[in-house]
Amino acid sequence: MLQITNAQISAVTETGDPVILYEDGTWVYLNAEQIENVPIPINEKKFFKGDNSTFLVKSKKLNIGIWIDPKKWSFTRGTDNDAFEYQFQKKGDDLYAMLISEKMQIPIETLKRVAVENAMGVAPDIKIVKQEYRTVNGIQVLMLRMEGTIQGMEVTYFGYYYSNSNGTIQLISYTGQNLFSGFKDDIVDFLNGLVEIK
Repeated sequence: MLQITNAQISAVTETGDPVILYEDGTWVYLNAEQIENVPIPINEKKFFKGDNSTFLVKSKKLNIGIWIDPKKWSFTRGTDNDAFEYQFQKKGDDLYAMLISEKMQIPIETLKRVAVENAMGVAPDIKIVKQEYRTVNGIQVLMLRMEGTIQGMEVTYFGYYYSNSNGTIQLISYTGQNLFSGFKDDIVDFLNGLVEIK
């Protein structure tokens, strides 16, 4: 399992600009443009769970679940001390995912800001390369694809973000940028397993 640690320090310049300081003494400005409200397009295509996604992983906190292909994916439940409820891994590959669930409803614009700021905590050069609203199994989600560098490793995050009166979820996959195109179909198939449980 890829372990990501935060080896950077957040700081502020004399003029009040937020920056990230690296262990080697270099620094970068935080990119505020990443989290400002910009129009987000709507993808008119409808997305549905795959035929091979036959095992439902149910949240213990919210009325949602993820249909997965049990031949491709393994999962573990987080502990009370973990930020995630479940972690997933494509069997035998460097493709990972996690489900973060909270009972608090969060406006989608705020949720986007939280997602980007959390990613900046481990990859200060994070960039949103694609964003759109999608309808997945009848629910509208925000899709974010972000790229950045974590301790010299170029990574891609691809996730679905969703909130309603029952709570908030972040279903996020991550892998190396050099591996993303080869895993894209697996990632989309995995994310499209997200469902509300009535």
